[in-house]
Amino acid sequence: MSEPKKLYIKTYGCQMNVYDSERMSETLGGQGYVETQSPDDADMILLNTCHIREKAAEKVYSELGRFKGLKAEKPDLKIGVAGCVAQAEGEEIMRRQPLVDLVVGPQSYHRLPEMEAKTRTGAKALDTDFPEEDKFEKLKNRPKAKRGPTAFLTVQEGCDKFCAFCVVPYTRGAEVSRPADRIIREAQDLVERGVREITLLGQNVNAYHGAGANGDMTLAGLIWELNKVDGLERIRFTTSHPNDMSDDLIEAHGTCEKLMPYLHLPVQSGSDRILKRMNRSHTAESYLRLIERIRAARPDIVMSGDFIVGFPEETEEDFQATMDLVEEVKYGYAYSFKYSTRPGTPAAERPQVDPDAADDRLQRLQALITRHQREIQDAMVGRKVKVLFEKSGRLPGQMVGKSEYLHSVHVSDADVAVGELRGVEITASGANSLAGALI
Repeated sequence: MSEPKKLYIKTYGCQMNVYDSERMSETLGGQGYVETQSPDDADMILLNTCHIREKAAEKVYSELGRFKGLKAEKPDLKIGVAGCVAQAEGEEIMRRQPLVDLVVGPQSYHRLPEMEAKTRTGAKALDTDFPEEDKFEKLKNRPKAKRGPTAFLTVQEGCDKFCAFCVVPYTRGAEVSRPADRIIREAQDLVERGVREITLLGQNVNAYHGAGANGDMTLAGLIWELNKVDGLERIRFTTSHPNDMSDDLIEAHGTCEKLMPYLHLPVQSGSDRILKRMNRSHTAESYLRLIERIRAARPDIVMSGDFIVGFPEETEEDFQATMDLVEEVKYGYAYSFKYSTRPGTPAAERPQVDPDAADDRLQRLQALITRHQREIQDAMVGRKVKVLFEKSGRLPGQMVGKSEYLHSVHVSDADVAVGELRGVEITASGANSLAGALI
């Protein structure tokens, strides 16, 4: 029996890329590949790329350059670029870096077996189409490997919002939602393989409108169907857009037992002027009123957000409006970034903010966010939460998991296994995690 071929995948960027990498590994598993953690002993190297940050393509070319020596030692080694940089750059990748054998966009990875076979003949393989067939349906009969207690599940891809700073509509395409029955089947399959918590993924996940038994189904309708899946204990979703936060989804946060009290709802800026320049169709006031309605439905919900500072033409007054919004919402988690240009987007052509001023604003914003995060975390001490244990901790006898609110919680000297969902009383709050004792 021949030795299995080895596949090394390096994943950049969002959770959807993590999900895509898992699917690529599974589909190539049908071609005799097993994953390896090192590129040095790989028969195929795949870089699953992200185009959301500045100079993303240049970083990919730099990474590819590191494999020149390896390719020289192993001429049969195949090197591929997948994901959003592959979609954006296409054939240019092979022109600039001839060692690349395969370039595949995020909508075409179900075609990897045919592309891999083509490279074995000595030919190059390129596919950056937006095919009509459902790539998820093409991945049936994959290996049924045991899974950890948590998993991502893509339900929607693409975006129709065209925010001025974002490349997603160009690299992932228009909004497309998977049929509900296929998602439910995949969720059931994941549960059978050991998963207890599923995070539903989409570039605009709450714009989900997949076909259901009685017409298109909303994200709330899908969540209620998943709520019926035996063995599935927890449901989360990300990333949401404020304009698609529908009444039935807000209601589900207050009434659906398995939907966790955590919501990632990016606002990006607190300035209406900047929001308009970003082509965000909400205002700071409409966002704050939306937060009020969500908290009325689920008072203990922990909010998470995204912020871009130093967006083109942002003034100190605009930035202060963002600080005011953060002070009012008090996020339990938030991701904040200094604006960086994405080639091909409208904002890249506008007058840029002085980098030193943008750095200063980012530091001030992050200090405020960190203070609120710590206050919310400290307030958990003395409370009882449910923790889904995911792995061993760094210390002997320590186990680590996540609470309903997505806080990392560790317990020591406890008789608990990976995958167990147990009650924990929080006893201490650290820099980035909570400590507790089993109830």
